[in-house]
Amino acid sequence: MPPTRAKLYGLISVMTFFWSINYVVAKIALRSFPALLIGPLRAATAAALLLPIFFLRPSDLGEKWQRREVIELALLGVFGITLNQVFFVVGMSSTSVAHAALVIATTPLQVLMLAALRGQERVTVRKLAGLAVAIAGIAVLNLGRETRGASFTGDFFVFLASFCFSLYTVFGKEVTSRHSIITVNAFGYLAGALAGAPLLIQQSWGFDFGAVAASGWWALAYMAILSSILCYMIFYYALNHMTATRLAAFSYVQPVIASLAGLLILREPITLPIAAGGLLVLSGVWVTGRG
Repeated sequence: MPPTRAKLYGLISVMTFFWSINYVVAKIALRSFPALLIGPLRAATAAALLLPIFFLRPSDLGEKWQRREVIELALLGVFGITLNQVFFVVGMSSTSVAHAALVIATTPLQVLMLAALRGQERVTVRKLAGLAVAIAGIAVLNLGRETRGASFTGDFFVFLASFCFSLYTVFGKEVTSRHSIITVNAFGYLAGALAGAPLLIQQSWGFDFGAVAASGWWALAYMAILSSILCYMIFYYALNHMTATRLAAFSYVQPVIASLAGLLILREPITLPIAAGGLLVLSGVWVTGRG
């Protein structure tokens, strides 16, 4: 039975809120952990929590798999989990919350373009115009550098994270329709954790985990349990009941919540270039989505 509209959009709102706050939480985690350690550690923690749930569910264990599906799911885990989360944290170490959230807001646009390349969407003049406006917005963001902690390099890595998640969104919809949410996430995080294991070992070597502050552990727990396990489950659940493009459009809201959280918690200012660039980015994404 399909979910009611209120239930579906309520769950997506929870996902959007937790992902919006995740920008600030990542900044807090970076005070205690190296940037390259957080991503694989987050994936490994999520996998360790998900796998017991998977093995305790007979219905998931009894699912039939084809070799192609296992390969697809493993690749989704590498791109949508390992690379996405490593690029995101590395980017957050070199840019501001507001900049990162606005770059991530281009995800719906990227999803549309990837879907067009696969023949799922039609490219129109309006969509191309929206793309140009969004790119102009990113350029405006990088014209002013008075924002504390913002850099082009950081924005670029956040963009790579967004692109990996766009691939995850477009190519993941077919897999989610054939298997349970627990199965897809457990296999995806297992593949992601295995792919990130060499980096995890290398970054853990010589690192003093005993010196990590309580806030660092709480931040890691938030990123692994809420923004990873819970949000990814909601994401795949929603992906089974709406198009990838429509679901990706909810990232419009993230810059607003994230920027306010960055201002209130981290005292990151909302400057004129951020406001102007953000308006252009969101306008371009909105135009593209309606083209």
